[in-house]
Amino acid sequence: MQTIDTYDFTGKKAIVRVDFNVPLDENFKITDDTRIRAAIPTLKKVLEKGGSLIIMSHLGRPKGVTDKYSLKHIIYRVEEKLGVKVQFADDCMKADAQAAALKPGEVLLLENLRFYAEEEGKPRGLAEDASDEEKKAAKAVVKASQKEFTKKLASYADCYINDAFGTAHRAHASTALIADYFPNDKMFGYVMEGEIKAIDQVLNTPARPLTAIIGGAKVSSKIGIIENLIDRVDNLIIGGGMVYTFVKALGGKIGNSICEDDQIEVAKSIMKKAEEKGIDLHLDRKVLIADAFSNDANTQYVKNSEIPDGWEGVDASPETFEYWKGIISKSKTILWNGPLGVFEIPKFATCTNKMAGLLAEATENGAFTLVGGGDSVAAVTQMGYAEKVSYVSTGGGAMLEYLEGKELPGIKAIRG
Repeated sequence: MQTIDTYDFTGKKAIVRVDFNVPLDENFKITDDTRIRAAIPTLKKVLEKGGSLIIMSHLGRPKGVTDKYSLKHIIYRVEEKLGVKVQFADDCMKADAQAAALKPGEVLLLENLRFYAEEEGKPRGLAEDASDEEKKAAKAVVKASQKEFTKKLASYADCYINDAFGTAHRAHASTALIADYFPNDKMFGYVMEGEIKAIDQVLNTPARPLTAIIGGAKVSSKIGIIENLIDRVDNLIIGGGMVYTFVKALGGKIGNSICEDDQIEVAKSIMKKAEEKGIDLHLDRKVLIADAFSNDANTQYVKNSEIPDGWEGVDASPETFEYWKGIISKSKTILWNGPLGVFEIPKFATCTNKMAGLLAEATENGAFTLVGGGDSVAAVTQMGYAEKVSYVSTGGGAMLEYLEGKELPGIKAIRG
């Protein structure tokens, strides 16, 4: 398999799928350029090795051509970070002349891929009461035109680089299908390489003990990860709202805390499996409870199984955190995915924020630490620890599916 470090880009045009899905304010100014900065090493590598660039990405979820989601709004920041002028093709399907004219060192950015239904392969504009037959026919039409859409994108370049891990779990034209047109000239960019290497290290070659910290509101959204990790970890810490489904499964009283009753048997199964395999599964011991979902709520600490009616669990307790600290301090590999409390409310974000610092400390002491998931990433970033843990995944859904053991289309397309 080709790699970005071994491939000869001299005189070649590289079409690179990046994830420039960045947030914009009402004046179309970028409020967080993390994803752009992440892709710069890959883009610079091509230019430094004598190639030219055709960059493609999506932005938002448009239902057609919409100025609000035009990638023209981000050109200024790409030019600033890349250090070269960026040409713009305002129609992905009519960039033939611009692509053909590219000289080594030059850069062309294509318009938002999702302006075209063919990128995702989903029909648009169907009436709400459309019949199954009409839906099926519309999908067949889009799928047929998707082949031409993909072929056109591929025709612009000599090689293909996928550096958009955040969309690697989607079998879209630009993330998976296009790779078929470059059987010997396709590779991962540095973002993709880094994400895959970090997750593989946790799943397949971890230094022991391996501790996974899984948080979030729902067991149902994390069941795939937990089931895939149960055979691999030494310690499994479960935090956040999903704890209360486990506590109820154990017969505890959880008051008004979030609970998925349809997942109680799943929780019981997980705990039984952990016990059979000798894995230490840890729940919040004492928790912070509140009488309202508000920063102004009254709060108190109680045992996780003794939450009164009218109150709900909103964060772990200092006592629980100290217990977790003892486990983490002895761990050599640590995965953290999901908040440990109601992170969006400052009063209930204490343990999530403290966990960010604890992982930074563990990293400094020699542990390999991988952080992924929106609120977990937000915590390490806001607390200033993003550069002090081993790896911060920005993959979102892609990371979740990879941790579940699923084969991602964007990865399979390159590996073959």
